Amino acid sequence: QVQLVESGGGLVQAGGSLRLSCAASERTVSNIAMGWFRQAPGKEREFVAAIHRVTGVTRYADSVKGRSTISRDNAKNTVYLQMNSLKPDDTAVYYCAAGGSTQALTKYDGVNFWGKGTLVTVSS
Repeated sequence: QVQLVESGGGLVQAGGSLRLSCAASERTVSNIAMGWFRQAPGKEREFVAAIHRVTGVTRYADSVKGRSTISRDNAKNTVYLQMNSLKPDDTAVYYCAAGGSTQALTKYDGVNFWGKGTLVTVSS
């Protein structure tokens, strides 16, 4: 069972930046793509960004495109989400996710493994 451990959440003012990290316990074909979902209070969990750990291909939700960058460090089995120009609407629990492809990872049911989540709060 692949373990995903997130870090980097916290409280930030609107317009600020945060970098989230997610470390995977191992790399297999079932977690060759990694990424992030988020869930705001009272809302469904939604896709944020994904990256293929071999090719580096990335996908982003329209809501964060241009403000966020996903990257990976294969030596550390870790992916990062750099979020800039944060807005109060970005407030959510951010979950690390892993799956077999970046396309699959854009959907909730395409996720093979989940992290426990890290809270990001953006104050106005």
